[in-house]
Amino acid sequence: MPITSSAKKALRSSRRKREFNVERKNKMKSAVKEYKKLLSEKKTKEAEAFLPRVYKEIDKASKVGIIKKNAASRKKSRFAKKLNIK
Repeated sequence: MPITSSAKKALRSSRRKREFNVERKNKMKSAVKEYKKLLSEKKTKEAEAFLPRVYKEIDKASKVGIIKKNAASRKKSRFAKKLNIK
């Protein structure tokens, strides 16, 4: 446990940030899961319409540092590629 007052404040701050980060990551994961579900059900039109939302969630997660920039780019590229193949 933190002893100094600044360490206590840092702990409080990191707990608050963790809540926001977990929420953002869950939103991203649920959007990705929904997109993959649409692809597996062969609903390409709905998946194509849903792709911008997936991009938005990935970009927001990348912006705040939940995932790295190149990881976000790689995910987006692979999702677009999956749509074009099927």
